[in-house]
Amino acid sequence: MDKRHETIGIKQVIRFEWMQKVANLLMAGLDDKTIRQELHEFLTYRKGNGSEGKRSDQTRTFVVNNLMKIWVSPDPDLIPFRDAALAFLQANPSMDMAVHWGMISAVYPFWFNVARQTGRLLALQNLVTKTQIINRLKEQYGDRQTVFRYARFVIRSFVAWGALKDSNAKGCYEKAAPVSITNPNLAMLMFESALLATPGSKGVLGLLLNNPAFFPFQFPVMTGDFISQCNDRIDVVRYGLDDVTLILK
Repeated sequence: MDKRHETIGIKQVIRFEWMQKVANLLMAGLDDKTIRQELHEFLTYRKGNGSEGKRSDQTRTFVVNNLMKIWVSPDPDLIPFRDAALAFLQANPSMDMAVHWGMISAVYPFWFNVARQTGRLLALQNLVTKTQIINRLKEQYGDRQTVFRYARFVIRSFVAWGALKDSNAKGCYEKAAPVSITNPNLAMLMFESALLATPGSKGVLGLLLNNPAFFPFQFPVMTGDFISQCNDRIDVVRYGLDDVTLILK
């Protein structure tokens, strides 16, 4: 198992507009040092709850490090995916939420797993609580205090992104209207992010199309043959007539 599949990493709320900011700086051609400086300046008076107010140096540094890790300096094996995601985002800025969701899922599988447990619960019930999500995460990561602490940041990030909505009860959330993904190239990027977030880097196509970690989205029906023709980073293996597995090359 890759180290990033074991670590949590996300130590603050990561707002959607901050993801846009770092991607825009990268697309503008700025170097790593300049992007880091720009992010520190940008986040000095921006808090995770969306309000304005001076942040501590420590909490700002946590967020800047996360944003740099996601878009600017991901692990070397993620660079081809990052480059493809950035190119797609540059050509299709209106589809930004899904691209950012895929990128953060690949870099920080903890985000992907919090989303997966959230999506599973939402498939069974209309409302989901923070406690329910965290209890399921503890089955995977163990009963660590860090799981409780940092899962809250990811859940609040889901709300900030508009993927979840606060209900009338504190710590209880409902699903927002899903975003329809109609572009097949974007759908393939999302599947690739799921493979990168999964130990073993493989998954059954049918399960990827309905992966609960993508609960904020709806995907088009796709075939393994189409994916094999359009994405040279994914191998498509067929077992029988209907069982199609995607494996990262």
